[in-house]
Amino acid sequence: MSNTISQVRFTKAAEGIPTVDTWTFTQGPLPELKDGEIAVKMHYLSVDPAMKGWISAKRSYIEPVQLGEIMRGFGVGEVTESRSDYYQVGDFCTGFTGICTHGVYNSRALRKVDASLAPVSSLMGGLGMPGFTAYFGLLDIGKPQEGETVVVSSAAGAVGHVVCQIAKLKGCRVVAIAGGPEKCRYLKEDLGLDAVIDYRSEDINAALKIAAPDGIDVFFDGVGGEILDAVLMQVNRHARLVICGAISQYGDMDKQVGPANYMQLIAQSATMQGFTMRDYMHRAKEAFADLLAWNMAGNVKFNEHILEGIEQFPEAVQMVFKGENHGKLMIKVISDEA
Repeated sequence: MSNTISQVRFTKAAEGIPTVDTWTFTQGPLPELKDGEIAVKMHYLSVDPAMKGWISAKRSYIEPVQLGEIMRGFGVGEVTESRSDYYQVGDFCTGFTGICTHGVYNSRALRKVDASLAPVSSLMGGLGMPGFTAYFGLLDIGKPQEGETVVVSSAAGAVGHVVCQIAKLKGCRVVAIAGGPEKCRYLKEDLGLDAVIDYRSEDINAALKIAAPDGIDVFFDGVGGEILDAVLMQVNRHARLVICGAISQYGDMDKQVGPANYMQLIAQSATMQGFTMRDYMHRAKEAFADLLAWNMAGNVKFNEHILEGIEQFPEAVQMVFKGENHGKLMIKVISDEA
């Protein structure tokens, strides 16, 4: 392995969506291992909307990344050296690795995974945090029942496309909201959803009345803003709204706009609950087992958008906020050992 590794550091605060200037690439040697540590060569790095929140000083569920630090991010990689009884060379692991080509970690800080069960890339997508988020958000909080109507925003995204498929598996009518004809075609033709709304070209309020004529029982939201407002006006009694993200608000987190129609929660005795995977990490194995079984049976398919090379990271972050990714966006790390 080369003695030089690459990292992406957060070096300039971003008022809006992060730009190329937000990041600095650095190189350096791989540190010497101490007892209990492992050296990991990254195979894939995850690119997520949450990254905007991680570099914001606003109060959140996790401490912000400080200027000069390696950017926080999920990765999956292969152990190349071990001073831990828990890992052998050749094992795979995943977790908060940071955006880098290689790293040294406390062996207990990462989760060992069996790379023989599925493609390694799926551990960043459907069999990783996005899949787990879809699974627990829909099933534990949304509690969909057969015959109910489930509406999903950002439906072609990393989390949304998995939510849609689980809802179909549970016998629900699924209405997907996405942006652009290509994403809408994928949701309608490839996933076979009941109705698809293109928020870029359709009036959301009118389209929802047509797509969900019996009202909305479950809403899985990663967008917020006008779409959340429109859904609130059409929720059924005892509807459940699952708040996973609010990407429409990430451009200016100091001027966030809340739901205008929140009184419908009172009128319909509905519930709206936010969550992060911090609430469910102790149950990750449960989600992994079900998602793997559904995937192997052909009931849930994972859509991945893969860029090659860590140097693509700045562009990849902007793609997420422009809605240019199709499915789970990740970076395949190219190294001298690839």
